[in-house]
Amino acid sequence: MKKIGLNELRRRYLEFFEGKEHLVVPSFSLVPENDPSILLINAGMTPLKPYFTGAKKPPSVRMATCQKCIRTIDIDNVGITDRHGSFFEMLGNFSFGDYFKKEAIAWAWEFFTRTLEIPENLLSVSVYLEDDEAYDIWNKEVGLDTGKIFRLGKEDNFWEHGTGPCGPCSEIFFDRGVEKGCGSETCAPGCECDRFIEVWNLVFTQFDRQENGEYLPLAMKNIDTGMGLERLACVMQGVDNLFVVDTIKRILDKVCELAGIEYKSDPRKDISIRLITDHVRSTVMMVSDGIIPSNEGRGYVLRRLLRRAARHGKLLGIKGSFLIDLAGVVIEESGEAYPELASNCEYIEKVISIEEERFQSTIDQGLNILENIMDEIKVSGKDTIPGEQIFRLHDTFGFPFELTEEIALENSLKTDKAGFASEMTKQREMARNAQKADEGSSAWGSDDEELFDDITATIFTGYDQLTDDATVLKFVVKGDFAEIALDKTPFYAESGGQVGDIGKITGSGGFEMSVEECIKTHHGVFVHKGRIISGNINNSDKVECEVDRKTRMATQRNHTATHILHYALKEVLGSHVAQAGSFVGPERMRFDFNHFTAMTPDEVKATEKLVNERILEDGTVDVRTMTIDEAREKGATALFGEKYGKTVRVVTTGDFSMELCGGTHLEHASSAGLFVIVSESGVAAGVRRIEALTGEKAYEYIAEKRMLLSEVAEEVKSMESEVPARVDRLQKDLKAARKEIELLRKKAATGSVSGIFDNPVDINGTKVIVSEVEGADMGALRSMCDAAREKFNDCVVVLASGGEKVSLAAAATKNAVAKGVHAGKIIGEAAKITGGGGGGRPDMAQAGGKDSDKIEEALERARNLIMEALK
Repeated sequence: MKKIGLNELRRRYLEFFEGKEHLVVPSFSLVPENDPSILLINAGMTPLKPYFTGAKKPPSVRMATCQKCIRTIDIDNVGITDRHGSFFEMLGNFSFGDYFKKEAIAWAWEFFTRTLEIPENLLSVSVYLEDDEAYDIWNKEVGLDTGKIFRLGKEDNFWEHGTGPCGPCSEIFFDRGVEKGCGSETCAPGCECDRFIEVWNLVFTQFDRQENGEYLPLAMKNIDTGMGLERLACVMQGVDNLFVVDTIKRILDKVCELAGIEYKSDPRKDISIRLITDHVRSTVMMVSDGIIPSNEGRGYVLRRLLRRAARHGKLLGIKGSFLIDLAGVVIEESGEAYPELASNCEYIEKVISIEEERFQSTIDQGLNILENIMDEIKVSGKDTIPGEQIFRLHDTFGFPFELTEEIALENSLKTDKAGFASEMTKQREMARNAQKADEGSSAWGSDDEELFDDITATIFTGYDQLTDDATVLKFVVKGDFAEIALDKTPFYAESGGQVGDIGKITGSGGFEMSVEECIKTHHGVFVHKGRIISGNINNSDKVECEVDRKTRMATQRNHTATHILHYALKEVLGSHVAQAGSFVGPERMRFDFNHFTAMTPDEVKATEKLVNERILEDGTVDVRTMTIDEAREKGATALFGEKYGKTVRVVTTGDFSMELCGGTHLEHASSAGLFVIVSESGVAAGVRRIEALTGEKAYEYIAEKRMLLSEVAEEVKSMESEVPARVDRLQKDLKAARKEIELLRKKAATGSVSGIFDNPVDINGTKVIVSEVEGADMGALRSMCDAAREKFNDCVVVLASGGEKVSLAAAATKNAVAKGVHAGKIIGEAAKITGGGGGGRPDMAQAGGKDSDKIEEALERARNLIMEALK
């Protein structure tokens, strides 16, 4: 059987089905498109689910793909065995109501026996126990002997996942030879031994399973096949596992080269070699698809894989960062099939390099601490690492829980996962509380929401109007403060990062309430909170609601601007940018997003410019309500982890932004006015934050900056346009002046030396100088000490200077040190008397103090210590 490389197998498969009138499409991204239910694409058919369910119309009724997939369910076994991997490629051909079993089976057989020229005697198949149709096709049309067709039960040959489309399947097996078998006479496909390897699974989706367990025929029958490319390569190259497949082995060989070791020479090192080889493949593919390391979601999966690989590199003795060297091999081996790897090469290497360097900077210290923790646990006779200590490693040194767990297992220890989870919960709670404090506090506690759980949800009318009549359903009064729930309201309740509206509610009998906050309970009740200005309120009263128009408009400017900013960041930084949080109020807006490094000034400038360009284009802000499936089909951006109902609001700005959003927005982008970025900063690893202003606040900010510039220009006596050059000149002049002053100080210190050093005390041949120097700073004192050591071959000098604070310096020549003098100890004792502290080397030391009145006493202490040392 002719050996065929992995890249060639992929090419032949796709070309074969292209010849069968299939539309061959590139691999979909590992990031699910508008599907918050999963972190990463983990099967070939997953991106095609909307076509199978009918939610979207496929571009062709016949399709074929080679899909990148990530599975982390067996991540703990990667490396330990040579069968597990986190990244793999899945070949698949699909039919959406077009061909069915006859063609799927015939083409599979043709591809194996004619295109790949696999001997027929090495192939056998399985079919579902009750699927006579598939059995007959294999036997009567393909011509496969009945001894090569095996009927298996539902567990092996029937695909279903809860209710919905499902059906029987047929698997094709490759016989690896008797020597790989278990020796049993009944050994056949389905046996647990290594002889018969399942290579291709053909799923015949023909039933619709009901809630009651009944299987009804599908009106439109589908074909869904899947074949692991790496497993097929193992078969075609005659190797036992994926790590010795041609393209993957080149990565493995590079790992060995960097580590200076040979594969299969040490079982423990082999684990690390395989793990790194697998994880770097996953890392490169994930980064290429816009995922960046973080502590949440798919970003956490990436961080875990990358840091796990980095740690195993250290176990192999690889010094420093090395993953980008391996990334280059991955890109080289897979770049032809995935051209985005080559085009994103610089970006991929930058993300990996930054994350690895961050981990390298803390891993040694973290590992030392973990080693100490484990030693203490073993000595104490315990067997579990406490959750609090695991959390510290995670929070301070960037150790994913699973990394600590892995190292603990290597040392026969357990981990307190519940305790770690508790510490993580505490941290998140503290972060939430801090955020609430940052965004303003309320006069009411959240527990008050429970008071409104017994009434119906509020109807919100504020998308289209700012005033409305309503009926009071329930109220709570606390002194001058009140909380009121109405049957309907134009007041927007705080949610989705947007603050609640303010305004007023008025009623009969002179009732007036200033609404200062509006929140929404878990049951959908809008609670209006504020101060009673006059009158009284009762249940069932009719009231008039009026939202403050100016404040709402300012909030809408900022909210629409966040959508435009999200678009602009993707354009400037890349498609990996995704919203990670936001705050939208009338005064300002804050936008958190995933990005691996700080934005450069040019990137901030380009982003701000693009947002303002889109505002000036005056695109219409179109808001429509539709089903979640319709929104996804249109390509609307959904936030990962956000829960959406069946019906959603889609906000489209111009022709460049489409997001699912429940907030209030402008009607035209130009109403945002001016957009100004105030700051760009980091809030967490892999998460950046932009704070910005729009409209009136943006104008005020610019006006303030102009005033400040005018004042600076006046102060430095320059035209405003020439301020930068003028300030630069002044800074250079100041630097030159400081340098000149320092030279003068040194000269003055040198001039003072002769007076101080004229009459040194001689103790057993060592010149001793202890003196106070007026007006000298620490630099001058050190210069004098150096001058003394140059003047005398054997001396000790202690100098002090007073003022607002005390400065002390001491020095000793080599001869004096040899006699027992220690400048650091002497200066430390002297400094204590002045209320300070310090120290240093035996030959040079310095210290500071607080009480200038104690200088003479401190110097006397220094004299005594010197005399004791020189006796």
